[in-house]
Amino acid sequence: MKKHKKLLILYILLLAIVLAWMASLWHQKSPQPLSIRDYAEIHKEGVLRVITEYSPTGYFIEGDTIRGFQYELCQAIAEISGLEVQLLLEMNLEKSFIALESQEVDVIARNIPITAENKTDFLFTEPILLNKQVLVQRTEKANEGIKPIRNQLLLGGMTLYVSKDSPALLRIRNLEHEIGDTIYVIENDLYSDEQLIAMVANRDIDFAVCDQQNAEQMHKQYPEIDIQTDISFTQLQSWATRRNSPALRDSLNVWLKELKERGIYSDIYHRYYKKRL
Repeated sequence: MKKHKKLLILYILLLAIVLAWMASLWHQKSPQPLSIRDYAEIHKEGVLRVITEYSPTGYFIEGDTIRGFQYELCQAIAEISGLEVQLLLEMNLEKSFIALESQEVDVIARNIPITAENKTDFLFTEPILLNKQVLVQRTEKANEGIKPIRNQLLLGGMTLYVSKDSPALLRIRNLEHEIGDTIYVIENDLYSDEQLIAMVANRDIDFAVCDQQNAEQMHKQYPEIDIQTDISFTQLQSWATRRNSPALRDSLNVWLKELKERGIYSDIYHRYYKKRL
């Protein structure tokens, strides 16, 4: 009887040791909450991590020179803030938001439309620019005499190409309800607006929906495209930060305001959009 009692006690001790070991392993593997990374932490490190896209409005290489609207804005902010700006490139906007949430980066420097949906998850700077979505199609001359579509009601049954996570998606879905017909949408997760525009010009696809600013840039290279049909109203577009980085958002607003007051923003804007503010 005593022997069985000793064995029972031994089994209980062994079980307790195993349970404690398993709890230790679980604790080690459980994700630890990220510490807050706001302006104070960024200033202490001296580095602002920014993610943008490889495009004429983001970041691109021309000869031996790095250019891009967002790139030049970031460099101007680096000068007045005293921070080193480290740039990461990502074409997919959804992946950019994931990088922002995981604190891999601090800012998404892209022309992001401010909507009620994304305002609940992220903070946005004062508007960087005004933009809207346009239908990219071929001109009558470049399309065997077929006239460009001017009435949105005629988009029913058409297939429109957009880049992955394009802000045009929500507008196209709303447009379907307005016209009472189906609009087929193909999201392309490999190509940006610029590449879709080139595909329209080269007759690989017939229609794409892109940012007006990007379309105007590409129109110089592809005069055979028509970009005169609006899909959306004019939208405010801004940079995004995490919701727990309000001081960083406020600092960005101060720096952007200074760039506008000194005329630096207007000069950069004019270089890429050929308009004076």
